[in-house]
Amino acid sequence: MLRRILDQLEDFFGISRKQARAAFVLMFLSFFLIWTPFILRRWILPLFPTSSEPVDTQKLDSIAAQLEQDAALQEEENESKYSKKEYSKTLAKPVHLFFFDPNTASVDQLEELGIPAFIAKRIDKYRSKGGKFRKKEDLLNIYDFPSDVYQKLESYIKLPELSSAFPKSKYPEKTYSNNSLPKEVKAYNKPLIVPFDINTTDTTQLIKLKGIGSKLSLRILKFRDGLGGFHSTSQFSEIFGLDSLALTELNKYAKIQSPVKKININTATAEELGQHSYLRNKKINSVIINYRTQHGAYQSLEDLKKVRVLDEKVIEKIGPYLVF
Repeated sequence: MLRRILDQLEDFFGISRKQARAAFVLMFLSFFLIWTPFILRRWILPLFPTSSEPVDTQKLDSIAAQLEQDAALQEEENESKYSKKEYSKTLAKPVHLFFFDPNTASVDQLEELGIPAFIAKRIDKYRSKGGKFRKKEDLLNIYDFPSDVYQKLESYIKLPELSSAFPKSKYPEKTYSNNSLPKEVKAYNKPLIVPFDINTTDTTQLIKLKGIGSKLSLRILKFRDGLGGFHSTSQFSEIFGLDSLALTELNKYAKIQSPVKKININTATAEELGQHSYLRNKKINSVIINYRTQHGAYQSLEDLKKVRVLDEKVIEKIGPYLVF
């Protein structure tokens, strides 16, 4: 039965015997992991009875009441602590508006303008680290600067001309005309994809297609070589791992322009037949050889239908690769 399952996996996925065994093991492990929780709950866990001691509800109620009482006491302590705590409040300085430069105004002057003390210190720290205000809106870049204060001060902000306050670099700025680009900038040209012969191409052409990477391109070439070449674009769907995008790209650009490699069914050995992707089953190949030995050479595909181990689907798939 195991051999029969492996044979079906080989025929369905077009894989080797070793790959079929690995697929079967993975399927068995997946099935085991899916049913393990059900088996544990149904048969294993009932063998370990849990404690049947009654729950002391009275004890639980007393614990809950004690917790509520402790929470109430803690809340009263917090209220009394914060009610008794007094904060010293400093009188706000009177606001006096005047023209100022945020790059040179002192902390006291900024506070006199109505800017909070912590914001004024933050501005001074920003300037000490080399920060500069080049336009009025730069004040809003100071973290947490009040927008209402900025609106009141906007007409009083006076900044020197950029040319005098911030001298130009000693290196002249390089400019480019609208019709030219610097040599370092190169325009990106999307690679042009042209149709190609799938039976003679290599991975460099396949990886240009959308949805096909290096691994998938190697898988396509391996499947092609195992067949001896594609005879129809419908065979692309037999490649494991191709999604709809990759299939669309292959059908669009991959053309069949070279003939496939054919096998002489009347002279090939069982090993030669087994090298083809559609004839991986050694037992079937042995039956084909034995039938040929007993009944003579095959004349057409109709003679292959007389071999009972071969179904019509396999004969239709292998037909284009046989010569009589």
